[in-house]
Amino acid sequence: MSTSDSEPSTYNDRPQATTGMPPGIPYIIGNEAAERFSFYGMKAILTVFMVDYLHWMSSSSTAQGMSNAEATEHYHTFTAAAYFFPVIGALLSDIFLGKYRTILYLSIVYCIGHGALALMGSPPLSAGMWLFAGLLLISIGSGGIKPCVSAHVGDQFGKSNSHMLTKVYQWFYFSINFGSFISTLLTPWVLEHYGPHWAFGIPGVLMAIATFLFWMGRHKFVHIRPGGYRFLQELLSWEKFSSIPKLMIIFSFVAVFWALFDQTGSSWVLQAKNLNREWLGYTWLESQIQAINPILVLTLIPLFQFLIYPAIDRVFPLTPIRKISLGLFVMIGGFAIVALVQERVDAGSQPSIGWQFLAYAVLTASEVMVSITCLEFAYTQAPKTMKSIVMAVFLFSVSMGNVFTATVNRYIQTPAAASLAADIDLESDAKQTFDNGSFVGELQNDDPAAPKLALLGPDNKLGTQDDATLLLNEDGKLDSIENASLESFNAVAEKIEAFFLDQTGDDSTRAFPSVEEAQSLLTDANDAFGNPITYKLLSRDQYQLVSAGADGVNDTQWDETLTGTVDRANTSETADTDALTFNWLERQKIAIESEGDSGQAEVVKRKLISERGGGDETKLSRDYAIGGRTLLEGAAYFWFWTTCIFVTAILFVPVGYLYKEKTYIQDEDDAEHAAEAIADESIST
Repeated sequence: MSTSDSEPSTYNDRPQATTGMPPGIPYIIGNEAAERFSFYGMKAILTVFMVDYLHWMSSSSTAQGMSNAEATEHYHTFTAAAYFFPVIGALLSDIFLGKYRTILYLSIVYCIGHGALALMGSPPLSAGMWLFAGLLLISIGSGGIKPCVSAHVGDQFGKSNSHMLTKVYQWFYFSINFGSFISTLLTPWVLEHYGPHWAFGIPGVLMAIATFLFWMGRHKFVHIRPGGYRFLQELLSWEKFSSIPKLMIIFSFVAVFWALFDQTGSSWVLQAKNLNREWLGYTWLESQIQAINPILVLTLIPLFQFLIYPAIDRVFPLTPIRKISLGLFVMIGGFAIVALVQERVDAGSQPSIGWQFLAYAVLTASEVMVSITCLEFAYTQAPKTMKSIVMAVFLFSVSMGNVFTATVNRYIQTPAAASLAADIDLESDAKQTFDNGSFVGELQNDDPAAPKLALLGPDNKLGTQDDATLLLNEDGKLDSIENASLESFNAVAEKIEAFFLDQTGDDSTRAFPSVEEAQSLLTDANDAFGNPITYKLLSRDQYQLVSAGADGVNDTQWDETLTGTVDRANTSETADTDALTFNWLERQKIAIESEGDSGQAEVVKRKLISERGGGDETKLSRDYAIGGRTLLEGAAYFWFWTTCIFVTAILFVPVGYLYKEKTYIQDEDDAEHAAEAIADESIST
């Protein structure tokens, strides 16, 4: 029996011969708005959640939070997966199930994924495993329906109303951005005040609503039959198949665009932590500034459609390829702006988050020219039975761009000595030797109150100068690291901190020395192995001292770092902790660190007030580490990506010039289509 025999006869299998709007479009638009709320709401808080929240999700804090580079890597790995599964969804749709059933079934998987995220911190799985399971299911569900939804829009049109296709794709993109705008503002606020369970749970509810809306429109849609045998015939036809490799060449350049664009949810969010977030009379959460993007999209779409594109078209014919090419050049400006902002952060300033707004304006102009154009271009360049698979090729370019970003962030991290202490069980691991592939250590548990892990240096011998000691707490978790260089680092840190404290004025005007000012403080400053100790600013409130460490080679796991942080006093804050409102994360820390002891809870509260700029005392802290460095950070990181998109834009010009377009649109009067459908039924029976 045909794969389409189970479809009720009341379902339309071809577009109506009408010049009006297809009746199924409102259901698709409503579904897309709710689904995008779900996806972008979850995605907006993901980086911040992994850095600040994940390790506080259980009843006891069992690990350190992720580094910025590690969180960025995982964020882009998830995004890459979410845009890889469109290939699977497209094959299911075009060969077996058709678009409607593929969207409906995978939407249910999508809902289960959101449920898993909402359960983080609950038994029987660890928070990390719930996170992995939830993101995997969401990437399968979200990714699987992506090519089908956008192709499903195009399927509603025939030749009689194909002139409305561009307008509807603009409305389709409007629904995406409307949903993402609301969720990007709301979800970070929910995370801040009500915690991850609600922040991830509300998008899950919206996804369930999206699924219900889509099901309601089942009798309004055009249900294009799955290609089945005919799909394979077209796949084996060079005339039809040749459209795929041709488009893959174009979309390989677009992949670099996505490698940069999707960093608005990772590196741009992390940059926003170090900016002055009071802007336009509102104190923005670091994740919320992403909401600027969909608002700008809704503003710029008509601006480009009615003013900018017609103006350019008077100068030279503006084809889709030329729109994409121009958009790649515009993206250069967006990342150059954040690179310049980061240079000011690296110099110890705290620029306004409004500068990111300017960068978003340029980046969004690039998005309108590249993303919207590619969405329509992928549909029109695809043979009739291969619409979803070609949409998947476009979405696969998003995946490859995020793989590129994740890979870069993976290779700019060095292994951390602290990772050796991650899985120690003091009762079962007494006197055991540990080797995690980067470090070797021997547990010394003679004193249960002060267990230690002796870390073998690069000579791999115990008892030599290059050894280090990892001091553990009673639970076997890392407290601090000591080695022969620690005294030298502390001596330099004392000079840096004295420079800070000796300045006149209040805390708001005090600053750590610039790199130039610090040179006199670092005269003859070396680690225990004779390597010079260098200084750099990470932000207004953080500096870092770095040396090559025991192996004498820079940028390896043996590099030694001391990161200094200032928590600035703010005497205008009330000292009465009971009169203050603590956010969810602070309440979680109070509950975990005090363990029900009211006296200890008061101590934790005062510590948290100090950390967020309250209390009556300025506090300076230091964190000494071996390994765990990020080798490409600060402004250098953003300039690296600016260079990547510059080279891509230049190389795309000749490639785009050589591309020859061929357009395919569904035809309501296509007799061949009906004949092929009948033939398919005969073959499959």
